[in-house]
Amino acid sequence: MQNKGLVKFFAILFAILCIYQLTFTWVAGNIEDDAKLYAKGNADKEVKYLDSMGKIPVYPVLGYTYNEVRDKQINKGLDLEGGVNVTLEISVKEILKTLSNNSDNPVFNKALDEATKNKQGNQDYLDAFFVAFAQVSNGTPLASPDIFGNINLAGEINTTMSDDQVKKVIAKKVSESIDSAYGVLAERIDKFGVAQPNIMRLGESGRILVELPGVKDIDRATKLLQSTAQLEFWEVYKAQDVFPYLSSVNTALQNASKTEKDTAATADAGKLLGAKDSLGAKKGSNPLLDKLKMERAGGAILGEASLKDTAAINAIFRKPEMKSMLPNNLQFVRFVWGKADDKKNDGLVQLYALKTNRDNVAPLAGNVITDAVNDFDQAGKPIVSMKMNLKGAQKWEEMTGKAYREQGFIAIVLDNVVYSAPTVTSGPIAGGSSQISGNFDVTETKDLANILRAGKLPAKADIAERQVVGPSLGQEAIDNGITSSIVGLLLVCAWMWVYYGKAGTYANIALLVNLLFLFGLLASLSAVLTLPGIAGIVLTMGTAVDANIIIYERAKEELRHGKSLEEAVKTSYSWRGAMSSITDANVTHVLTGAVLFIFGSGLVKGFATTLLIGIFTSLFTSLFVTRIFLDRAVKKGTNLTFVTGLSKNWFTNFHFDFLGAKKFTYIFSSLVVIVSVVSFFVNGLEEGIDFAGGRTYTVRFEKPISDEDVREELGAAFGENVDVKRFGGDNQLRLTTKYKVDEKGEGVDKEITTILYNGLKKHYTNLSYEQFVNNNDDKVQGIIQSSTVSGSVADDAKTNAYWAVLGAMAIVFVYLMVSFRKWQYSLGAIAAVAHDVIFVLGIYSLCYKFMPFHMEIDQHFIAAILTVIGYSMNDTVIVFDRVREFLAGNLKGSFREVVNASINTTMSRTINTSLTMVIVLAIMFVFGGESIRGFVFAMLTGIVVGTYSSLFIATPVLVDSVSKKDKEEIERRHNESQEAA
Repeated sequence: MQNKGLVKFFAILFAILCIYQLTFTWVAGNIEDDAKLYAKGNADKEVKYLDSMGKIPVYPVLGYTYNEVRDKQINKGLDLEGGVNVTLEISVKEILKTLSNNSDNPVFNKALDEATKNKQGNQDYLDAFFVAFAQVSNGTPLASPDIFGNINLAGEINTTMSDDQVKKVIAKKVSESIDSAYGVLAERIDKFGVAQPNIMRLGESGRILVELPGVKDIDRATKLLQSTAQLEFWEVYKAQDVFPYLSSVNTALQNASKTEKDTAATADAGKLLGAKDSLGAKKGSNPLLDKLKMERAGGAILGEASLKDTAAINAIFRKPEMKSMLPNNLQFVRFVWGKADDKKNDGLVQLYALKTNRDNVAPLAGNVITDAVNDFDQAGKPIVSMKMNLKGAQKWEEMTGKAYREQGFIAIVLDNVVYSAPTVTSGPIAGGSSQISGNFDVTETKDLANILRAGKLPAKADIAERQVVGPSLGQEAIDNGITSSIVGLLLVCAWMWVYYGKAGTYANIALLVNLLFLFGLLASLSAVLTLPGIAGIVLTMGTAVDANIIIYERAKEELRHGKSLEEAVKTSYSWRGAMSSITDANVTHVLTGAVLFIFGSGLVKGFATTLLIGIFTSLFTSLFVTRIFLDRAVKKGTNLTFVTGLSKNWFTNFHFDFLGAKKFTYIFSSLVVIVSVVSFFVNGLEEGIDFAGGRTYTVRFEKPISDEDVREELGAAFGENVDVKRFGGDNQLRLTTKYKVDEKGEGVDKEITTILYNGLKKHYTNLSYEQFVNNNDDKVQGIIQSSTVSGSVADDAKTNAYWAVLGAMAIVFVYLMVSFRKWQYSLGAIAAVAHDVIFVLGIYSLCYKFMPFHMEIDQHFIAAILTVIGYSMNDTVIVFDRVREFLAGNLKGSFREVVNASINTTMSRTINTSLTMVIVLAIMFVFGGESIRGFVFAMLTGIVVGTYSSLFIATPVLVDSVSKKDKEEIERRHNESQEAA
């Protein structure tokens, strides 16, 4: 090896830099452990402790502060740290409506509806709108005065502009609005009190990723993120003025029920009437008023209803039949619900009637607020005090004066929820001071003031995807990851030592250096370590020795041919030795890893990151670090044989006719493919919520529990089938439901967790709703992990998955065709990969109903499939590279004999690499934890199937796809090369 001294210098320097980078993780970890010890489970105390350490030097000698050290450490992902990960989707539809000045143009609104309905997977809503508008416009331009040529955009759009010109302006405006939302959310999060928050805009989709590691109060975090902060002040109708209308609606529903007319109104009434609902109401004389409880009605309050009934009641009020019954004094009424009292936990919310106008524009809005602080009223109750600008102060004085004179009420409405509706008892309020009071605690008023100060979002932010991980589950993941890593490392090292002896020891040293480089690079890149990332690291242990195995096997061949140790080592590291095989194998692996990184998201991207870094560090240590030890052994005259007394004759002298068995393997593989395809139609595949949408909850109970009992209980509560599966121990279940999957908002999430709590609380001795839902450091019961994925995100993920798999296969096909200069090699490799993918999918389709672990098709599964594609290509390329070498004149015989010999002479490498991979994957399967067991099983199955297909599918397809004429030409050139040699 030339420039050996330079390589040593850089290797040592790089090792020192990696150790230096990892010290930041060690120092930060010590500080965070001290914070946890000090806080004793109190999240606020922990954050305050870390904040107090932020600017204090904590790094010996160098004097870095905690904040500086924290920024340089390896960050733990959500699945290891616990907390909440939310993808917010800013409503581009709402932004467009705002830009159009809430246009009522029928063409514009039809295009909006069509875009919502027909948006394709991975298509931005704005692009879908432009397509829909072009289809329905019938010549109507986007620059019409009642669409985007309005007064609000007068400086940028005029009525003479073409649609293409308007599209550019609108795209810019939408992007600016999403940037504005990003800024508002960043400011809110900054004041929320999370040690290492992360916020990231995801392309032009209108989605914003927010990660809040360590968050305990999930409801609080959700409110903080979703609040649009659309603050409005409205006059309110008195309850006595609205009661006659409510009575009329109730009578209309009575009559509709008696006549059983199948109208839209009675269909919605049926939701309220049901044979017997959760409140115990039966079909009776007061369909509306039985639901809208009147015990505490009066003043501004019309009544109270259960949170789960509010949507159905709203639907009734929206019906044309009910609107037509409105008396003249209620023509511009808007029914709005109040804020739920979390302390009562009775699920009841109050109904108010706002005095609106023809334009539905509030007389006073939140844009007049100049400051907001959390405060206390005279009775010591938490409130939010607000200051207004001059214009707002004048309007506020006018509104309060009118309310005082008429003994009326003013509703303070935030995001279409009434927070308070007080009457004014002491005359007009001058100076622009106002308050928001209600059923608050100090934390709520602090967050509300924070939201109002940060400003409103340009449009509503719906939770498109959410993942919550409890800290106890995160610690279990860390423990499982460490266990699987250590056991995997020890077994791989033991195998290399047993099989290759002293050379195996060199490979083990290189493996340890590789892990140092890998972790050092992760730290220097401020990468986030996830549980799939740990799986990637453990997998790297298996692949890290692959290059060494290829080199060692080649060296053994050269030694058997009578070469000296020096010549054998030199040839093994040459291009005509092992380097061409190593290059082709790792390029295919890198290509599939890159596809995984581009199309993956979240935890999958973490897996791809560690996998890609691991490939490069493995190559460096195998090609340079191991070479240093081998050259040293040569120089010292060491008797290095690359075998031990035990392994001397293992996997050698293979003379099996692989091509002769192709008839049987073709039949077997064809049957597998047919059975798999039939199973796809009969059994289908169990799509995870990543691809199907829905909500999933991992719930831990006090004692072992029957999944059948829980399925029956929750099915009755939700009114639909709930998928219940054991997940881990016998006291832990995974619950999946599509109940209201396409409905968004804080209310829906709380409704579902409330139903879960009410349905399951009998299985707990003493567990409150807050304890059931929120994270605690000592949490061992309740919801320990949850995920929510909207239909739009699921569609995008599914589209990404298709493109990822097809893209990986296409890229590798092209690379192999360029590298081997014959399309038949690419065809053989792709045939093997397609076979592997169908085989693994078939096993999942056939087995998911009865396997003791989940076998869902989700993003983790796609990551596993892409890894299998990379490995299968890797294995196939080794054989093909030997075929190319033998055809260059290194072996006599026909094309068929050359291919057979190529398979047999690479069998030792194939078995060794497959064995090390199977070992580490089996360790991960046993010790890695329930959450990645299905992911690991897919890879484990794929490695076994990939090894089979490389031997029995790829090479026969290669041979069969080469025409007779081409074979004769290949054999002629081959024989000429032999004679020349």
